[in-house]
Amino acid sequence: MDRLVRIDRGTVRGDEVDGVVAFKSIPYAAAPVGAGRFALPQPPTWSGEWDARQSGPTAPQASGRLPGLNLTSLLDVGWVAGPDYLSASVWTPGGGGLPVLVFVHGGAFVGGSGTASGYGGTAFARDGVVLVSINYRLGVPGFAAIPGAPNNRGLYDQIAALQWVRENIAAFGGDPDNVTIFGESAGGISVATLVAGAPEGLFRRAICESGGGSHALTEPQAAAVTAALVGHLGVPAEDFAEVSDVDLVAAVAWLGTQRLDLRVDGVADPLMGLAKFGPVIDGDLLDGQPVGALAPGVEVMVGNNADEINLYAVALPAPPLDADALRLAVSRLHPDPDAVVEAYRSAGRGGTLAELLAAIGTDYVFGIPALRMADAHAAQPAGTWRYEFTWRSPAYEGRLGACHGLELPFVFDTVSTVDHGSLGVPDNDETRALATEIHAAWVAFALTGDPGWPRYTPADPVVRRLGPDPGTAVDGPERSLWSGIR
Repeated sequence: MDRLVRIDRGTVRGDEVDGVVAFKSIPYAAAPVGAGRFALPQPPTWSGEWDARQSGPTAPQASGRLPGLNLTSLLDVGWVAGPDYLSASVWTPGGGGLPVLVFVHGGAFVGGSGTASGYGGTAFARDGVVLVSINYRLGVPGFAAIPGAPNNRGLYDQIAALQWVRENIAAFGGDPDNVTIFGESAGGISVATLVAGAPEGLFRRAICESGGGSHALTEPQAAAVTAALVGHLGVPAEDFAEVSDVDLVAAVAWLGTQRLDLRVDGVADPLMGLAKFGPVIDGDLLDGQPVGALAPGVEVMVGNNADEINLYAVALPAPPLDADALRLAVSRLHPDPDAVVEAYRSAGRGGTLAELLAAIGTDYVFGIPALRMADAHAAQPAGTWRYEFTWRSPAYEGRLGACHGLELPFVFDTVSTVDHGSLGVPDNDETRALATEIHAAWVAFALTGDPGWPRYTPADPVVRRLGPDPGTAVDGPERSLWSGIR
């Protein structure tokens, strides 16, 4: 059944099913074409009525598949061409004064879409929350450092989307003064960056899933990525605006196959090679790593999955490790690799060399940034909460474990309604009960700022385990080895 809502630009037409109205792909900014392709986002230009009953275009990107894995429910189908892809989708039960959750999708800053099937907001709307999911510029248009163009354009898109929410969400039943942003992976990194750099008043709370505030690139690191693209395209960076989206997407795909060393001027690669793009410390949006500038008045929940790197180990299998290869890999992350390997072995974090490397990589990219973000915020007046997702997928003979992205079907409560492909999430009593628990925690945090477990404080740095063995715990001694390591 069609439903109409009037907002600042005109009327949007949505589709109601079982009491939830969905409005898909409403432009929150002008199409980033022509002179706007590498500029800051501008106000939307449409007027009259916008048909929001179907999903629209997505940001230029390559296929949403990892080798050997079907993650379409999270990464979507890839590029759906069209100019109006800076858009927001809204799910609402109607009414007024409802808490609002705004989701920022992941995809290594080069892929993904807020309209992927796994990000549908029906369950949130059913439970009295207005869910907004956004698209933003990716890859070269969104994040490449280009002389004469502002940095962090994709992040400014996210800020423009939040400003649109501030101005329009009441028409959909939401409370503009009770907005929580949340995101996973690149979306989690984005959320941490927004907590540090976004204008005040756009959101009250933030949930950072498998992200953190320690992943921004320095300007020399971002310049190294741009230099690689220049060498491949044979075009000066100043002329990237003349390169078609098709060719830029192909160049980003090529870049993903290269072992680009982003250790520049003694600064380590904060993403261990898993992504080539990200927020840039440019002295404008960011003066340093976001973890050092988190807004004190924003309530924060941050966490990671127990086996994040297992997703990449399954998707991108490497030759068998020997002890020397393990030591070499860890030496790129820590000056005392022998101590790190022994500490993780003693903590029972891996029975094989490959498992040890996965555990170390999980902490380096995800676990330690979550810890640092929680520590940095815990002394602030607004509350801090921390979690670790521990339910392990049976897929690939159990090798996925509690891998990267696996918490999302539980957060969105879609284990019974969406096929999550290679993630291997069965629809059974265990997963339905866990989804109910985790989804309810996200709803409670959006409503009250309390997910239902003790705050993380300097005196009591507790971590809530979300999985088959619930409860709170503290970090193991192996994580202390990362203190002071950047």
